[in-house]
Amino acid sequence: MEPLIEAAGLSKTYDYTLFENISLKIKEKESIAVMGRSGSGKTTLLHILSSLLKPDSGNVKILGLDIYKLKEIDIEKVRRYKLGIIFQSHYLFKGMTARENIEAATLLSGTKINEDILKILEIEHVIDKKVGDLSGGQQQRVSIARVLSKKPQIIFADEPTGNLDRETAFLVMNALNNYINNNNAALLVVTHDDEIAQKAQKIYHLNNKKLELR
Repeated sequence: MEPLIEAAGLSKTYDYTLFENISLKIKEKESIAVMGRSGSGKTTLLHILSSLLKPDSGNVKILGLDIYKLKEIDIEKVRRYKLGIIFQSHYLFKGMTARENIEAATLLSGTKINEDILKILEIEHVIDKKVGDLSGGQQQRVSIARVLSKKPQIIFADEPTGNLDRETAFLVMNALNNYINNNNAALLVVTHDDEIAQKAQKIYHLNNKKLELR
């Protein structure tokens, strides 16, 4: 079975080399955590793997497509319909309700809100409140529900639990793992939290410019 993501020979340099010659494969129903010290390039690697940033060298195949050889309009289609990206900052529309925020994403992707996801994330009781009236943890879970309601095949999560208490962080990771198992999807999460990383099937460390399996 072809991997959902297959990256080979990835390198990226700014004022200094962040990493070089990184290769990685992610299969269906597989969750991977990437750890590393601040400044090691974890988020940059996530951006490259998720179609947001072209590497200096190497290539990334997403669902069999050599993503950086596509036209921007075709990359955007893959991003819209096949990928879900969860940021530590939730980027919600503050003047709208939680439900309206999620509906905005489903309209773009041609899907519908999954009420089960709202229950798993324990936000069904606040779904019709304005985002500004929600706690930070509730807002983060709304942003995650927005991504999952797109029904992506690959989820990229950049420190998705960084602003959450321990119990809520575990709830979120369980929700993400349940999603990939039930939808033949894959998850790549960047985290500094070892306990969160332990929720993934594989843990990699980005260290000394190399990505190593722990």
